[in-house]
Amino acid sequence: MLVRTTGSKAAAAARIATGQARKKRAEMMELLKSCFARTGTWLHAGRYVSVLAGELPKRNGWTIAEHAGDRSPDRTQRLLNRAAWDEMAAMSQVRRFAVAGLDEAARRNRREGGMRVGALDETGQEKHGAATAGVKRQYMGCAGRVANGINTVHLSYVREKTGHALIGARQWIPAEHITDPVTSLVTGLPLDLRFRTKGQLAMEICEDAWADGSAFDFICGDEVYGSCTELREFLEDHRQAYVLRVASSFMVTLSPRTRVTCADAVKQLVKSKQRWQVRSAGKGSKGDRWYAWAWIGTASPRHHLLIRRHLRTGELAYHYCYVPEGQLLTMARLIKAAGLRWPAEECFEFGKDYFGLDECQARLYTAILRHTVLVMAALAICAVTAAQLRDRTDTQAPPPVRPDQLPPPAPGLIPLTVREVKRLLAAALGHPEPDGHAEHWLNWRRRHQARARWFHQRARLNREYSLVT
Repeated sequence: MLVRTTGSKAAAAARIATGQARKKRAEMMELLKSCFARTGTWLHAGRYVSVLAGELPKRNGWTIAEHAGDRSPDRTQRLLNRAAWDEMAAMSQVRRFAVAGLDEAARRNRREGGMRVGALDETGQEKHGAATAGVKRQYMGCAGRVANGINTVHLSYVREKTGHALIGARQWIPAEHITDPVTSLVTGLPLDLRFRTKGQLAMEICEDAWADGSAFDFICGDEVYGSCTELREFLEDHRQAYVLRVASSFMVTLSPRTRVTCADAVKQLVKSKQRWQVRSAGKGSKGDRWYAWAWIGTASPRHHLLIRRHLRTGELAYHYCYVPEGQLLTMARLIKAAGLRWPAEECFEFGKDYFGLDECQARLYTAILRHTVLVMAALAICAVTAAQLRDRTDTQAPPPVRPDQLPPPAPGLIPLTVREVKRLLAAALGHPEPDGHAEHWLNWRRRHQARARWFHQRARLNREYSLVT
C-alpha cells in the first residue's frame, strides 16, 4: 500500500497502519460470514469485534451494547447466548487467518526460516457465585492465589521475530459439573460433553490446528502439560517435536537400568562448570535474556533433558524434549524453542488488558466460548497488522555494544505494537452517536439498577422474614 504524504514518516506509518488494520478487519469478518445463520447476527458480531478493539476502560454487556449503538444490551446478550452461529467454525477461521497472516509477515520481512512454535498455556478469570460454567475454587494464576474462577486452555501461534496470536481455546470444566444434571443444565453444558484434563484439552486443540493446516516446529508448554504422559505420547505418535517444562521430581530414564529424577540427574551428571553454556533465550524489550544451559541425553536418542539456570539466583528449570528422527537435533535449537514459549503470556496480557479476554460476564458455556472467539478475532487482526508492518515501521537506533556507550542523538521509533495498532483501528472505526444516545444509556442504567436494587431488597426481606417466623 503506497501513501503520498508531505508529513513525517511517523505520520505516514500511522496512516498505512490504519488502512492495513481496516483491511485486515474486513478480511476477518468476510471469513467469519459463513459461520453465521443470519446476516444481521454476523453484522452485530462485527460491531462486537470493533468495540472489543476500541478504547473502552471496561467491557461488559452494557458498555459493548452502548458503544455498538444499541438501545439496550439485548442484542449483545442474544449474540452470545441464543443466536444461531457456529463458534467452533469461527475459531477455525480465526486460526487460519492468524497463521496465514503471520506466515505472510515472515515472508515479507525475509524471515521465512524463523521457528514456528505452538505454545500451550492456560489463563483464568475470577468469577463470583456458583452459576457460571466451569467455576470452581482453585488456584488462579491471574490472581496469584486460590480463588473462585474459570480456566481456559489456549494455544498460541508464535512466529520467531515476527509476531504471535491466540489460535485455539477450550474451557476446562470440572468433572462434578458434568456429572451433575442440574448444574449441567443451568450452565448450558453440551449434552455430549465429557470430562477432559488440561492435557487432553491441549490434545484436542492441537488436532484442530493440524486439521486446519497449521504446522509447528515445536510444541511448548509449562509443567501442567509436561507432566501429562498422555499428551507427550500423543505428540510423539504424530511425530511432533516438543519442549515441555517438567518438575524437578519428573523421572527420566538415563539407561535401561537407571531411572532418576531431574534434580538427581543434574547433581550426578552436571557437576562441572564446563557442562554449562551461557546462551540467550531470545530478545525481550530490554535486550537478550541470558541463562546458563546444559542438556543430558537419555536412554532414547530422541529424548533429552534441557536444564536452564538463572545466572543471578541459580534457580533451575527443567525441559523434557523430543525431536523425531529425521529432524535437526541441536542444543541451540532446543534453547530457541524453550525461549519462544513466553509470547503465550504476552498474548494473555494483550487479550486481557486490550481486548477484554477476562471481562466476560456471561455465565453459559457457549456464551463464554463465543466471547473468547471474538476476542481472539480482534487480537488476530491487530497482531497480523503489527507483524506485517514490523520492519516498515521500525526506525530504532542500533542497540548499544558497550556499557559506557553514549546514547544516540535520535533514538528513532520502535515498530508499531499490537496496542498502537488497536488504538489506530479504534479511532478509524469510531462513529458519531445519535442524538440523545448518552442520555438514553444514562437513564437505562439508572432504571436497571433501581429495578435490581428493588429485587435485592425484597429478597433480603424474605430472608429476614423467614428467620423471624
